[in-house]
Amino acid sequence: MARRHSNRRLLTLAYRSNARKAPATEWKGCALSLTDDPGAESQTPEAEAATKQLVFNAAERLFALHGFQNVSVRDITAEAGVNLASVNYHFGSKDALLFEIFRRRTQELNRERARMLHEANDRNGGKPPVREILTALFAPPLRWLDPSNDKRISLQFLIRARSEGTAEIRDVLSTDVSHLKRFADALLAASPGLPPEDVYWRLHFVLGMIHQNRFMELDRLHVLSEGLTKEDDVDTLLRRMVDFAAAGFEA
Repeated sequence: MARRHSNRRLLTLAYRSNARKAPATEWKGCALSLTDDPGAESQTPEAEAATKQLVFNAAERLFALHGFQNVSVRDITAEAGVNLASVNYHFGSKDALLFEIFRRRTQELNRERARMLHEANDRNGGKPPVREILTALFAPPLRWLDPSNDKRISLQFLIRARSEGTAEIRDVLSTDVSHLKRFADALLAASPGLPPEDVYWRLHFVLGMIHQNRFMELDRLHVLSEGLTKEDDVDTLLRRMVDFAAAGFEA
């Protein structure tokens, strides 16, 4: 709901900003529709930014819900209520738009993780225990998973990206480990009794726990448990994950 209101404000801003320099856009029913391409020379900076964000939000939602291959440029611009040329004008191509969503959301997620790990370092004199390291790794995506969180759709997008992403996205997923290095270093310091090789393997298994907590897998768990498990109880889910993962490092 919050994102829907935000999109409405963006569309209104794009309309009002363009109205100063371009012919008035059309009204369709009760919603604004940017049916005329104002062109780069007629758009104000505010309108360009608003239109770009509308395209970004619409694409993220459609890709998350329907998959990358099942969404066309026309679908995106229709959902956003903007001109058909907006995707290429603002992002260059559909694939480039996909990568920009992936890049921005992964950066946001990893910034939250880094902040929590930094706070854990501060609380523990630079030597956080395993549980606090794992909490910093798990908590941000789990909070995005919460049905009340506006970032839930962003997490759905990132889940799709792991299995359906472009070659560029797959390359980043397989080679960019900079965000994991700080967690590996912290776990190595917190687990002096384990050989480094074991620490890396156990971190790998822990990451599998995060990737397994997909919406489809949670639905299957609900069926298996006959309704005993509750996905929307994020704090309890976080505690269960940390308990399980920490036991793996302590074994």
